[in-house]
Amino acid sequence: MINRGPVPLTPPVTVGPQTCATLSGGGADREWLVTDGLGGYATGTVSGLRTRRYHALLVVADPRTGVRHAGLASLDLTVTLPSGATVALHTHEWASGAVAPQGHRHLETFTLADGLPRWRWRVGDVVVERELAYAHGSPSLAVVHRVVAAPGPVGLSVAALCTWRDAHSTRRASGPAPVTRQVAGGVVVEDAYRLAGPGWQPTGEWYLDAFARAEAARGHDAVEDLWLAGRFTARLGAGAAMEISAWAGDLAVQPPPAATVVAAARERAHRLVAAAKPVDDLAAQLVLAADAFVVTGPDVVAAYPWSGSHAGDTMAAYEGLFLCTGRAGEGRELLTAAVTGQAPEPGPWRSAASPDAPLWLVHAVDRHVARTGDTDLAAALLRPLGRLLRASLDGTGPLTVDPADQLVRLAPGTPRTGKPVEINALWVNALGAMAALSEEAGRDGGRLRTRHRVAAAAFTDKFAAPDGWLHDVVEGPPAPYPLGAGATHDDPTLRPSQLLAWSLPHAPLAGTHAGGVRAAGAALLTPMGLRTLAPGEYGYQGAHAGPPGERDIAYHQGTVWPWLIGPYADACRATGLPTEGLLAGLEAHVREWGVGSISESADGDAPHRATGSPFSARAVAEVLRVRGYAA
Repeated sequence: MINRGPVPLTPPVTVGPQTCATLSGGGADREWLVTDGLGGYATGTVSGLRTRRYHALLVVADPRTGVRHAGLASLDLTVTLPSGATVALHTHEWASGAVAPQGHRHLETFTLADGLPRWRWRVGDVVVERELAYAHGSPSLAVVHRVVAAPGPVGLSVAALCTWRDAHSTRRASGPAPVTRQVAGGVVVEDAYRLAGPGWQPTGEWYLDAFARAEAARGHDAVEDLWLAGRFTARLGAGAAMEISAWAGDLAVQPPPAATVVAAARERAHRLVAAAKPVDDLAAQLVLAADAFVVTGPDVVAAYPWSGSHAGDTMAAYEGLFLCTGRAGEGRELLTAAVTGQAPEPGPWRSAASPDAPLWLVHAVDRHVARTGDTDLAAALLRPLGRLLRASLDGTGPLTVDPADQLVRLAPGTPRTGKPVEINALWVNALGAMAALSEEAGRDGGRLRTRHRVAAAAFTDKFAAPDGWLHDVVEGPPAPYPLGAGATHDDPTLRPSQLLAWSLPHAPLAGTHAGGVRAAGAALLTPMGLRTLAPGEYGYQGAHAGPPGERDIAYHQGTVWPWLIGPYADACRATGLPTEGLLAGLEAHVREWGVGSISESADGDAPHRATGSPFSARAVAEVLRVRGYAA
């Protein structure tokens, strides 16, 4: 019997052979993720088929720039049975359309236990497992193969398919082959990473035209060539293990044995769950999902596998990632660094791409102080936070305060020129938050309270739309039709961005005007979150698919954003509307695509196929945050 250490605090997520052994609609459409705490990761599909250029076992983040490089693409396992027959347990798809070999057909189960993936293959009476983990805080991967059952010794051969390239690109044999250097027990590739394990046999040849079907569907380069650097080999009886390590950084220092790294990762998962005190098993799973996004700094990766850190997303996800997981200490460090200007200039707080970032930062600080009672943090950050907020609104960046009504305007040329509803809801909330922080710090918040009331009244007056909900943007660019409609345009389109007017703690409409929230629920709510546009609206697109340009348009024209279930649940709660059962679809989704996690987006049309990044920080954070009352 294999000893896997203490009993997991989270029930394993297990997928059986009907899913594992099916590619389309099955194991090739479900993905797993393991991270190193530095921005690097390993990711792939349940079936083992690489469907994205991002699918690799060793993806390394540069410690200075955060730029990721893909290294070890796959470890292809072949078993030699006691009879002498060889069976490939790996799977590849080629540009010709062929899928060969088809090792996924031998998969008995895929299990995610303690956040770690484990595959079990069965060939008659021979059963082999693979489990992998990262050493947290180090770009070091550990892979353990175990012979679970066999009537006699079996041979394991593990082929190392390698590359070294930007994670967003591909590499072809028309360029130079990867430079390799043979070392004890393995190989160094491009002086960037090292592989080590038993029975190393160097090779050195190209595998041509590996095909990534998900990249083809997204309109990206889907074909690359992989370098077979060599094979690890071992002959094992039942109960024995074969351990392989892959690491970057200091290549002269070999990491601990792979089994030790896996055991340490499992123990760390137990500590994370215990510290978070989750309300139930699913919350415990989401605690581990949340951990994937928190990296050294501390900082937050917005989504995997292709995103980096985004200031607005980080602060929108802050409460769920840090305060709902028992990580307030790390969160305090993050907030302090952000507010006191340790981010590089000009920094993320004046970016036209994320104009709401400084307003979300104020919200995050306010939630931290309100939930932890950390008045020392309020006192320490109040002045620099005020300076940062004023600087972000001084007119030199995308935001400026209109002195006529104290509402915020986005500069011409930005995607939402005029006065967007969500920016102004965040602005009103920020004024109330700054007043609360002033009082927590023992200072007079009266002037800020007055500004909050004035801005909230102006918001109510300006944003009310004739149909009972809120304008999406007021004083925006003139409408193209009808001609001569006016110098500015108030857009009455029903969008979920208006929900922040009710959901935030110091929101302008908290406790009032439930009709707008009802309208949003009726038109936008789906099992996967909220649509960005109602199906009956002009320009609605129910599928988030196709090449990049088409996807970018659909992203705001009907695509579902799971993270918006948080603002919607809060808005319902603030206006006395029911929240029971809101998360049922998303809770089930945890097993469906990014296993153990929640996706960035989904189709607006049923059955709401998951799209975008399979692992989204905001989505995980918001579901974790509101589960206490909306499950």
